[in-house]
Amino acid sequence: MSETTWPWGVGTATGIGSLPGTDVAEAQRIVLGELPDLPHLPELPDRGPGADLIGRTGGLLVELPVELHAARWRIAPRPGKDLRRARDLMERDLDQLAEQAEDYAGPVKVQAAGPFTLAASLELPIGGRLLRDPGAVRDLAGSLGEGLRGHVAAVARRLPHATVLLQLDEPSLPAVLAGRVPTESGFGTHRAVESEVARTLLHGVIEAAGVPTVVHCCAPGVPLELIRTAGAVGVALDLGLVTDLDPLGEAIDAGLGLLAGAAPALPPPAGRAPTSAQVADRVRRIWDQLGFPRRRLAEQVVVTPACGLAGADPAYVRAVLAACRDAGRRLAEQ
Repeated sequence: MSETTWPWGVGTATGIGSLPGTDVAEAQRIVLGELPDLPHLPELPDRGPGADLIGRTGGLLVELPVELHAARWRIAPRPGKDLRRARDLMERDLDQLAEQAEDYAGPVKVQAAGPFTLAASLELPIGGRLLRDPGAVRDLAGSLGEGLRGHVAAVARRLPHATVLLQLDEPSLPAVLAGRVPTESGFGTHRAVESEVARTLLHGVIEAAGVPTVVHCCAPGVPLELIRTAGAVGVALDLGLVTDLDPLGEAIDAGLGLLAGAAPALPPPAGRAPTSAQVADRVRRIWDQLGFPRRRLAEQVVVTPACGLAGADPAYVRAVLAACRDAGRRLAEQ
């Protein structure tokens, strides 16, 4: 593998995105306190429409307004109150981030839905998922790329000493590629998007955003080679869903960074968060099975929970983020 400079430090940990509750100030205090080396902008879906992944990202789109209709987000003829709410929530979050972290110097991660998860979730004005219209998907990807460029710039203005890392959430990407996204009737599925088309559009979004980008997918069958060749610097996945190590090993060997989801997003039956030693051992075990030298592990891998933590209680959130942070430091010391 060629020499690579990663957009994160050695022995780093971060969160995936979502946290429980509605208090953004407290959520940001938790993130900045527990994840000092790579904090992320927390998402609080409990605040309601506009704070969810699709509405939040819809608020970033350029010249493609969105609105709620029958509890689903769709493309709207003109901007309205739903779009204002989504944008107001984001503005509030960024202002709070600036207040708490204005002197922060280091990488900070922000998250948004990727183009295919967005296309599989948003509806056209006439009804039906946007995914069914290839031209609309291309327009959506262009709008998203432009919106993300502006979003990254807004974060950079508020945190002038920080560097921005973008995470594109693509839980629907495997289903989009395999033609498994159901139609509205539920009796059929949308036609599969060809890998080359997906790679081109994803690359365009990453290029437009203009900052190092990781793609997060918490579904089985993560298309690792597509993500790497689209220009992502890393992939975030749940280690518990990896059933075939060969594609992961090939992607890592080719230079893809790994945000390793090594701690459960929900408390186990016993109710206790894993210890930092347990989290570190899980990451180390996978790395050893892949056959890579230990000296590369803490450079190329970031430790994370398996997915977002919106369904967990605050005590578990603090404990699992602390376990990931300390696991990263353990891996750096080996």
